[in-house]
Amino acid sequence: MPSLKDIKTQINSVGSTKKITSAMKMVAASKLRRSQEKAEAARPYSSRLEEMLASLASSAASGEGIIKLLTGTSNDQNYIVVPVSADRGLCGGFNSSINRETFKLVKSLESDGKNVQLIPVGKKSRDFFNRVMKDQIVESFVDLNISNSGYESALKVSNKLQELYFDSKFDKCIIVFNKFKSAISQEVTQQQLIPLDVSDSSEEENVDTTATKAIYDYEPDEETILKDLLPKNVSIQIFKVLLESDAGEHGARMAAMDNATRNAGEMIDSLTLKYNRTRQAFITKELIEIISGAESV
Repeated sequence: MPSLKDIKTQINSVGSTKKITSAMKMVAASKLRRSQEKAEAARPYSSRLEEMLASLASSAASGEGIIKLLTGTSNDQNYIVVPVSADRGLCGGFNSSINRETFKLVKSLESDGKNVQLIPVGKKSRDFFNRVMKDQIVESFVDLNISNSGYESALKVSNKLQELYFDSKFDKCIIVFNKFKSAISQEVTQQQLIPLDVSDSSEEENVDTTATKAIYDYEPDEETILKDLLPKNVSIQIFKVLLESDAGEHGARMAAMDNATRNAGEMIDSLTLKYNRTRQAFITKELIEIISGAESV
């Protein structure tokens, strides 16, 4: 039977943990509100930019220079996969879901005979793939701190990807990230970043071709606009992904710390009950010893 002192020490230890998890929950909740506003504000701009560029896809007959970002290299042998995770843990399955989905994607591409390289974003993805696929990592980005550094963080990743693309190091780039749905829900999403995937947009355009064409009137010509906007689109899409991931991380951490706080409370209740029972058992035992001693006199 454990001593009363041991149980009391356990209660105090769990109580301290509960205070920490409760504080972390409140911090995550305050950060979540700001991150959610930024993520939701970035969605309309990034989606409309993709739609506009997709409407110009028919104008880009040749894949030369910057236009390659839209038309591709006419090959799909070499891939770069960009998993976007958090730099810190204690956020439930947020990081493990990204690593698991990325690992499955890489193995699926390799089974089709593709060459796959990785550019992890976030310490948790970098550390995971350093253990399982170290030779396939081209570069990694950590401590981007999108909440403070903003668009500059996205530019670092974008510039590196475009540099590798124009050096013919890969044909397609797929980014894997947690899309923010709500404070307790994030959806693991794959998005083809380079070249621009116009398949979904084309299907939407076919629904009402006349209305779609009436929206845009381009000045100067389409090719000039593409050369200016295609590199920016890569940066903006990465910026949107980083904001989505940041909001999802805070939401996941808030939910995880809320669960941890509740579990700590339940454990304290259980230990308190155990303490009282043990204390009562010690008291009963002492009373029995006193009574037995008195009867023997």
